[in-house]
Amino acid sequence: MTGLRRYVFALAPLAAAALWGGLYVVSKWSFAFVPPVTLGFLRVALGGLALWLGLSVVRGATASRPVAREDWPAFVELGGWVALSIVTQFLGTDLTNASQGSLLTVLTPVFVVVLGAALLGERVTRARAAGVALAGAGTVVVLAGQYDLTAIAAGNAAGIALLVAASLTWAGYTVRGVAVVRRYSALTAVTYSTLAAIPMLGLLAVAELWSLGRGLGTLQATPAALLAVAYLGLAATAGAWYLWYKGLEFVPSGTVAVFFFVQPVVGIALGAALLGERVGPGFLAGGALIAAGVWLVSRERQGRGTSR
Repeated sequence: MTGLRRYVFALAPLAAAALWGGLYVVSKWSFAFVPPVTLGFLRVALGGLALWLGLSVVRGATASRPVAREDWPAFVELGGWVALSIVTQFLGTDLTNASQGSLLTVLTPVFVVVLGAALLGERVTRARAAGVALAGAGTVVVLAGQYDLTAIAAGNAAGIALLVAASLTWAGYTVRGVAVVRRYSALTAVTYSTLAAIPMLGLLAVAELWSLGRGLGTLQATPAALLAVAYLGLAATAGAWYLWYKGLEFVPSGTVAVFFFVQPVVGIALGAALLGERVGPGFLAGGALIAAGVWLVSRERQGRGTSR
């Protein structure tokens, strides 16, 4: 593979973060039609179907490495990380406000860097540490110009705890997926881990609907709700998760993590473009800091090694 193509694929997580830009707003709005855990199940089921179809097409066109029997537990484990991340994310989103949800996303890259160093032996280089710090500071500046961050302290403590858990579990999915991605491929790893999460989330969704005294027939299948589920399943799950794992084929997890900071910037930009929301004065300054942090980390030598 040419150096340019490798570099482009290494930047795939940047596209994933862009696809996640509207995730908080769309999921929060969708809870009026579908309960959180059930929405998470529908999201992952649709995303898993799309990924399975994509993997089937790729297998039909090119030879692919079959999964060894001893590696299936790894896919199930990744599915468990997915299920935990989706449940904690959506339940936390339901209990928090936009400023809390956006600000707490900065914990995900930090957790990835820490777990990558602890579990994979990835060296936290000066460039990576500086890039994460710059991008994190930029995120705070962006959000401070958009939201009243003093509202964070007055928010729901359980919701905040759930979003922290969501950040940690997504970091776990990222770091634990490195070995599987590099043994097989990003598409194989994300497809089978997503499929493994479907029955786990299905059982939790049944429990949620039962506890609420609701059935599938009570869900509002309006065109807007279907469009929201389609975005969550196809763009925010199938597309974004594949792109996120694609980056792990070429760079360490700590390098991939810095692209996560782009997510709230995209979300605010979409709100301004599509909903006419005002952009705060810190948007450009914070965006510049995030761009500088991402650029600093992306300048590191690209490679498959986990220690550098």
